[in-house]
Amino acid sequence: MYAFTYHRPASAADAAALALKHTDGKILAGGQSLVQAMKLRLASPSDIIDLGTAKDLVGISQKGNQITIGAMTRHAAVEQSAEVKQLIPALADLAGGIGDRQVRHMGTLGGALANNDPAACYPAAVLGLGATIQTNKRTIAADDFFKGLYETALESSEIITAVTFPAAKRAAYIKFKNPASRFALVGVFVAQMDQGVRLAVTGAASCVFRVPEMEKALGAAFTPESIAKIHVSADDLNSDLHAAADYRAHLITVMAKRAVSKALGQ
Repeated sequence: MYAFTYHRPASAADAAALALKHTDGKILAGGQSLVQAMKLRLASPSDIIDLGTAKDLVGISQKGNQITIGAMTRHAAVEQSAEVKQLIPALADLAGGIGDRQVRHMGTLGGALANNDPAACYPAAVLGLGATIQTNKRTIAADDFFKGLYETALESSEIITAVTFPAAKRAAYIKFKNPASRFALVGVFVAQMDQGVRLAVTGAASCVFRVPEMEKALGAAFTPESIAKIHVSADDLNSDLHAAADYRAHLITVMAKRAVSKALGQ
């Protein structure tokens, strides 16, 4: 690692002030990506602003048919939350499948979203449920948040403070995972909402995305058969040593059908 100055702000407001002052610094959430990049000397921030002591960023609360989760809430806490299990069991299930036990006890919701790894699980839940991302400056709808490869709508010194998830009539997440990293080669989150069906795909492209054709078909008939013949083009999908683009395109339909079946309890 290169030398850096370490900060431990007590609140989100303090962290935002530090980020505004140290423009070459980086905000540390769970550290599952940033610390590794620093170890490999792929990142050399002048300052590290550790959100681990910002207590106002931790917690899970329920209001009506919505769950709000603080940005520094660990994956394991979401997995084990009685409120999440009761209102949005698919979200608890997704959190329980992230990485391994150590990752789930260190990684955070806000860190995962701000990093926006193309194979991360949480972006699929946020986009699939139509969640709302709250920052120290504003509120951002899920459809406006994810912009591209490791790119989001967050501005300089803007910090995610919480995410609000609406409950779904039915929802499920399923992924075809890399056996080593447990990241998704393809992951699909499907949710049947009051306003219609949302279906989000992660791991297949440079950024999480929705599949409108599948959403329309599932809105008419929420069954695996209704999307069995819908295929996503491989043109803009990832192709790497783990899976070719056409294989990922095939997996999207397979995983989508399985997610619908899981949502139906089949």
